Amino acid sequence: MGGAPGGGGEAPGGGGEVQSHEGHARPRHPNTSVPWPAPVPVPVPAPLPVSDPVSVSDRHTAAVVADRFDRLTWFDTHEQSAALRELTDELSARHDCATDLLADVFLAAYQARPRLRERTEMTHSRRVNHQVIASLMESPGFAELHRESAGDPYAAAMAVLAQATALRRLLDGTEEAQDRGELADRAENAADEPHRAPDAESAAQRAAQDAAQALGAAAPGIRSATRSAGARAAVAVREEAALMRAWGVGTGELERMPFDRRARLAERLRTGRLAAWAELIGRFRQMADGERARKVEHTSGELIGVTLGDDLARVVPSELANLGLPALRAVFAARYAAGQLMLYDSEGEQPTGRGAVIACVDTSHSMYAEGPGGVTREAWAKACALALLDQARHGGRDFVGILFAAADKLQVFRFPADEAADVERVLDFAETFLGGGTSYQRPLSAALEVLAEEFDDTARARGDIVMLTDDECDVTEEWMRGWNDAKHRLGFRVFGLAVGAPPAAEAGSVLDALCDNLRVVEDFTDVHAAADLFRVI
Repeated sequence: MGGAPGGGGEAPGGGGEVQSHEGHARPRHPNTSVPWPAPVPVPVPAPLPVSDPVSVSDRHTAAVVADRFDRLTWFDTHEQSAALRELTDELSARHDCATDLLADVFLAAYQARPRLRERTEMTHSRRVNHQVIASLMESPGFAELHRESAGDPYAAAMAVLAQATALRRLLDGTEEAQDRGELADRAENAADEPHRAPDAESAAQRAAQDAAQALGAAAPGIRSATRSAGARAAVAVREEAALMRAWGVGTGELERMPFDRRARLAERLRTGRLAAWAELIGRFRQMADGERARKVEHTSGELIGVTLGDDLARVVPSELANLGLPALRAVFAARYAAGQLMLYDSEGEQPTGRGAVIACVDTSHSMYAEGPGGVTREAWAKACALALLDQARHGGRDFVGILFAAADKLQVFRFPADEAADVERVLDFAETFLGGGTSYQRPLSAALEVLAEEFDDTARARGDIVMLTDDECDVTEEWMRGWNDAKHRLGFRVFGLAVGAPPAAEAGSVLDALCDNLRVVEDFTDVHAAADLFRVI
């Protein structure tokens, strides 16, 4: 016998061939006595199955893998959403696969980590759905959409509805692939019968090939349509989420809100009078949040530790001792220049009013006037008032919104600190516009009544009134005397904002006499014109 494969031993007799371990002669290399290396066996792949490896009975109609809880979420959401039910009825009347497709789109948007089945696990009639979902999940806009919709059934349903037009066109445009898939399913079911026809299996294979070709022809169009549909859905869901945040509607509140009520709220926010100014309202709220977060500097308060800085009034004694040592004075100077001196760190609060925060908002006809960027005086004033509502709630204070115009037009909205601020009530306050002329006495008298009632009931004084107006108005001397007496008794403060009306804020004006602090707002895109109010109210 010869040597092992790849060895260089020669068989007895010194012939020109070497015996392989299989017993066959191996030729030597022509220029050497070393034989050719033994050929490496190359595995031959098994023939590809003509039909799918998954049995007909084990195939699925859902492209997205889901547990029973995910499926229940889809069923519950579908039951709650009239729009989803209408879309399902419309599409399923023409396409058998429509209901499964809508469920797949929902689950892909809803699940934290959606997982797609293998295509071969699907029935042929639902492989169009599989192609749609696969293309959607691969589209650039899906990641952005998924960030807003994951875990939120309402947002996931909105993602479905936002793609309704595209899904309708996709289903209509892939009818041939759907029909071929249905034929392939029927052919395979027939081939799976115990008493099948002799050619049933080959017929099933041909039907499956036809279905695959039809799906392949439809795939480019599906990918193109899902890219644009996914991007549009992402924009729609993101804009609605931003709209809710701008109006101060928290995630927890949304999750507790019934589906239909949330849908009505979203529609109202999109179409209401101040819908165009949601971005301004959101910026006002962000500004107010930032001002609340700022600590009041240079006030007495609790010592909380040591920090670094260059405030010589707060330098710790050990740092000052360095000044007495000539060798360390340069070190002190360098640390001072770099802001690295050790300082006492303290926190303190500036005394603020603890009674109600009252926003008196002028809604006379002149408040329709637009300023820079097309923002109206009303929009700026209402955005400021909504931020004041947030300010009051963060401070545990009642908020009262008083909308006024002429003397016979007044509407009061109360938001007690110990009650949740109903978002519908907040929208009523923001959207109400009375029209007409302007009267100062009526709204300010109503504000006095609120503060006096609060003082009598709870002994709380030091409220804050914010007057937002664009007009000048006279008051009687008798009323002014009563105003000053009430102010002395109740200890409230008055802040005035002349919105687009510099003359109303001039020295000697009625508004100037009424207010402790008065400023003019002329750029209605600037939310920082009132920033300091949120540090003292």
